[in-house]
Amino acid sequence: MRITPLQPTSAEQRPRKGVVDAFARPLRDLRISVTDRCNFRCVYCMPAEIYGERYEFLPKPQLLTFEEIARLARVFVKLGVAKLRLTGGEPLVRQDLHRLVAMLSPLGAEDLTLTTNGYLLPQQAQALREAGLKRITVSLDTLDDDIFGKMNGRGFSAQRVVEGIRAAEEVGFSPIKINAVVMKGVNDHTIIDLARFCKEKGYVVRFIEYMDVGNRNGWKLDHVVPSREVVRRISEAMPLEPVEKTYAGEVADRWRYVDGGGEIGVISSVTEPFCGDCSRVRLSPDGHVYTCLFAGIGHDLRTPLRSGVTDEELEERVRAIWRVRQDRYSEERTLMTAPIPRKKVEMYHIGG
Repeated sequence: MRITPLQPTSAEQRPRKGVVDAFARPLRDLRISVTDRCNFRCVYCMPAEIYGERYEFLPKPQLLTFEEIARLARVFVKLGVAKLRLTGGEPLVRQDLHRLVAMLSPLGAEDLTLTTNGYLLPQQAQALREAGLKRITVSLDTLDDDIFGKMNGRGFSAQRVVEGIRAAEEVGFSPIKINAVVMKGVNDHTIIDLARFCKEKGYVVRFIEYMDVGNRNGWKLDHVVPSREVVRRISEAMPLEPVEKTYAGEVADRWRYVDGGGEIGVISSVTEPFCGDCSRVRLSPDGHVYTCLFAGIGHDLRTPLRSGVTDEELEERVRAIWRVRQDRYSEERTLMTAPIPRKKVEMYHIGG
């Protein structure tokens, strides 16, 4: 595959309206991590503690309050953000999350969504729906209980997650998206079963290439199953055809079943990176902005937020951060066909 490197644009080349970075990429998506804690220990994100190692989570005073998150979200929406996504860690372990949803819902974003492992959905789906959450994405890497238990690091069954998905359906969330990270020799032999299950239930499953996010997950290129291979295997069992993307910056390549029975998506950030269309920024639980999933350093907004600056001053800080953004890690890594040796923020700290 050929990668054409992004080229910085001059001031004359950039659009006059909207906030764009050094490569003329607009700011459109804000992913808000509400906690760095999680009840799972997924091997590709937050591997289980071994040999006495312990995760050191943020103390409560360092976490942004719901009011602070809502204020920052309002600033980002004013700058052009159209999609707000709540993530973690596992966002549903943050107490009373529906309160935050109710604060974000009136801000005017086109989409307000949540990514969850689904374990706590049966207890919270109704409150989230009533608070104004529009969509839900649930992580489910396989239907095989034994494999799923090993992948989530806690021995939890896939059935518990399926119950969460059903609870979300029952209160009116539709369509429901399913995220599945594919790891060679771990769960790749179960992708057809998962695709068939989602096809029958009307869910949209997105198969995600195993990524080198953070520094803990032991990533190797040999563990990656290319998305084109995922599509080939599923299409042999249930024929697929490509579908055009619905909007600029959509991360998943879409494929629909030839018989009209729904669609799947594949996210190929390793073998076919999409840095050129990346419009996403991430807000960590302690109020740092990360302009790339693979970034090592965030930009502190909590300190100025708590020092009494105005919304206009916060807006100008965000503008300054985004204007100089030149991140294109996935392109650089793919050109090297290996991970780039550097310290990166862990996925559980800023979400996927």
